[in-house]
Amino acid sequence: MRRFLRHPVRLVPLVFLVAILISTGLLMLRPMTVDNQQTPFMTALFTATSAISVTGLTVTDTPNYWSGLGLVLITVLTQLGGLGILTGAALVILTVSRRLGLHNRMLVQAETAEYGLGDVRRLLLHIATTVFACELAMTVIVAGRLWLAYDEPFWQALWEAAFHSIQAFNNSGFSLYREGLLAFARDAWIGLPLAVGGIIGGLGFPALFEAVREWRRPTRWAVATKLTIWGSAFLVTFGAVAFLVAEWANPRTVGAYGVPDKVVATFTQIALARTGGFEVVPTDLLREESYILLMWLMFIGGGSASTAGGIKVSTFFLLAFVIWAEVRGEPDVTVGKRRIATASQRHALAVALLSVAIVAIGTTALIVMTDKLPFQAALFEVTSAFSTTGLSVGVLSSLSDGGQFLLTVLMYVGRVGPLTFGSAIALNTRRRLYRYPEEQPIVG
Repeated sequence: MRRFLRHPVRLVPLVFLVAILISTGLLMLRPMTVDNQQTPFMTALFTATSAISVTGLTVTDTPNYWSGLGLVLITVLTQLGGLGILTGAALVILTVSRRLGLHNRMLVQAETAEYGLGDVRRLLLHIATTVFACELAMTVIVAGRLWLAYDEPFWQALWEAAFHSIQAFNNSGFSLYREGLLAFARDAWIGLPLAVGGIIGGLGFPALFEAVREWRRPTRWAVATKLTIWGSAFLVTFGAVAFLVAEWANPRTVGAYGVPDKVVATFTQIALARTGGFEVVPTDLLREESYILLMWLMFIGGGSASTAGGIKVSTFFLLAFVIWAEVRGEPDVTVGKRRIATASQRHALAVALLSVAIVAIGTTALIVMTDKLPFQAALFEVTSAFSTTGLSVGVLSSLSDGGQFLLTVLMYVGRVGPLTFGSAIALNTRRRLYRYPEEQPIVG
């Protein structure tokens, strides 16, 4: 226990695993399904992991399989997984007792990637305020649109809006519509609020709070904030333009839309595809170059300490700066007039290479487990699961239990793996009192 207290980040995978197992048991209860039948263990495990890891992949017809009680549970699990289980528990403790002990502050610090303990209470309040304010704003706009423009009953419109707003902000992809958001692809009043909410949720609280606090002086932002904010803006802009060019004349996706509708559908899909799994454009009808683009965006993911998955934006662009410095022959890697520590470069490289290895091994294993699954489809599903995105090409329900279990493990690893690995390395760094002689092996 003392070892756990020294490095509380080691508790994160265990807490997530326990939460998944408890949620699996709850989803197996008969009242959770429409037909009042017990859900098979593998289906419940897959759904619980998908919800807590804020992925949104599903092997069932969500609106027609789960009852209202089941959908409420999925919503709660998504919110809890997006906030972070330890962070959510700390919020409850803070609300009830008005105080937060040192142990709980250390746990929150480990889960939110904050290394200072003094402002954890204020950090928790800021997180709660930001999350619920964004989700409330999204819910009001979307509910009003569904009620006024689509003639849905008020309470039904409010429920559907709240459900999808929570899913979007937490970068998950569960939907109450069988075809996702395809019916609203050209509706800016529904697509854009969800897209903006997904972007905000995917930035990460540390970067978001600093950007808001120092919005008049972006030059004073920390390097991590600069990489996250400007990197996310570049990825969304570049991704939307590239996706629009690739699908412009595709009659099966956005080719038949007018120019404004093409822009709305493309921006919404790219903004949500980076980390959230809503389907705005038919995924199984995309052109090959669009698949490659989506897989790259999913693999990169969102910001550190956010609801998003992937290797993280800051990791990707930090490695880009490392390559640029190496190409130019510079001794130091600099970003915004700041020299990047060698330890940070090593951490970024380790996370990226481990992630590539996990996706490669997972793709190979899925192909071996499944008969006649194309390589591109297997790679897409594995990347989506590991990056906790939730997009699919429609093969999940046909996978064997082994294939579904493999994706379940990937969702779990994708949610807690990079966070735990990165934080554990940072907290475990040791200083040696000696150094070996240096040698330069041949590289390349």
